[in-house]
Amino acid sequence: MVNNTAYKNAGHRKRLRKRFLQSGLGGFLDYEIVELLLTLGTPRKDCKQIAKEAIKKFKGLHNTLDAPTEELQTIKGIGPSNVFGLKLFQAISERYSQDSIPKRITLNSSSLVANYLQKNIGLEKKEHFVALFLDSRNCLIRKSNISTGSLDSNIVHPREVFKEAIQVSSAQVIIAHNHPSNSPEPSPEDIALTRRLWEASKILGIELIDHIIVTNNNYYSFRENKII
Repeated sequence: MVNNTAYKNAGHRKRLRKRFLQSGLGGFLDYEIVELLLTLGTPRKDCKQIAKEAIKKFKGLHNTLDAPTEELQTIKGIGPSNVFGLKLFQAISERYSQDSIPKRITLNSSSLVANYLQKNIGLEKKEHFVALFLDSRNCLIRKSNISTGSLDSNIVHPREVFKEAIQVSSAQVIIAHNHPSNSPEPSPEDIALTRRLWEASKILGIELIDHIIVTNNNYYSFRENKII
């Protein structure tokens, strides 16, 4: 006996995929994009209502695609298998963005730095403290991961930041970290650490030009806010 529901779902999926192949995502509603991704890990089940629930819960496509796996799975119908499509899309997007960045990138504004960092650490669930070593023309020489976890002056020591700056002959340094809380505002500890590193930079003659705090869609620049 033919399963009419399964047949109907298969036909709907086929039409979705055909629409995408013919005209891209231009004519798709947000929930249809999520639905299409969910079908990658869902053999036969209808994903339309599940996709609508996801868009409603996370208030839009961007937040749905960025949502952690455990939060996505709080929606009835999303499990370890069909969350695959959403997470695969996110991982491919991040890899594509990183691979699209030129090997010799110029970081001559806070917004450019923030955009670069959001693709690297903006979605991390723990705090990652990094240093960007630049030449005198603001071209990136190297990005270095200094520490992972809550910022602490005992963990992020000036010698760890500036040792590599000296090794690669960096003229300027930008320090940065992410806030998993999604609020870019600096804490008192962030400010104290920045001032400590600023004083060390003056002694060493390697200019600390900014400290950037990033979230997945926002940033805070210590330089723009005249803290350094």
